[in-house]
Amino acid sequence: MTAHALMLSSSRQGDEAYLEHARPHILAHLGDIRDLLFVPYAAVTGTYDEYVNKVAEALPECNVTGLHTVEDPVSAINRAKENGQSIVVGGGNTFHLLSTLYASALVVPIKHAIADATPYIGWSAGSNICGQSIRTTNDMPIIEPPSFEALNVVPFQLNPHYTDYQPEGHNGETRDQRLFEFTALNPSAPVVAIREGTALTLTDSKLELAGDKEGYVFLGNEKSPIAPGADLTELLNREG
Repeated sequence: MTAHALMLSSSRQGDEAYLEHARPHILAHLGDIRDLLFVPYAAVTGTYDEYVNKVAEALPECNVTGLHTVEDPVSAINRAKENGQSIVVGGGNTFHLLSTLYASALVVPIKHAIADATPYIGWSAGSNICGQSIRTTNDMPIIEPPSFEALNVVPFQLNPHYTDYQPEGHNGETRDQRLFEFTALNPSAPVVAIREGTALTLTDSKLELAGDKEGYVFLGNEKSPIAPGADLTELLNREG
């Protein structure tokens, strides 16, 4: 696997500024690259231009180009590697993001670009689409994409923004209950849940949990902790 992907749980951690905690991870992942081809399609209540400007302000070291501004988005994705660009996909609503990618015929080109080692960075919804499907997103299905199948950069499900906090007096299902509903119906499909402030890094066929908080793997009726810095490469080759 030649994918070089950074899958951040979130754009913020606590009360920090936008992408503040993520900047070191992003810049390290980029290496010498400073040109970003940014996919803003997860935005719903704000404009794509506003989203691009927000990312540019948070990453002043980088030149950020919104994919929505280029004449041929498919060609731009196909040529990102030779143009020295990283593909970056921001958070927002996962259903809107995936629906727009399908409508723009971008799902397959992005898959191919990542497989060809074009650097990829995503956070929140942009990380969720790196899994096999978006069926373990936290978002409301405000729009129906043609399929829930996603980029399959990693052969499992992702749950960014994972939390096991339950407010006092709240009687709705917890995140764990929702994830166990998925694994009850899909007992051979792992779900990797990552807390805000952490990320999955995939490079040189090695998968690790970055950050200082533990994550979890949900599989069947089991929930197993993942230590910070843990090597998760075995999940890349798991059969099931």
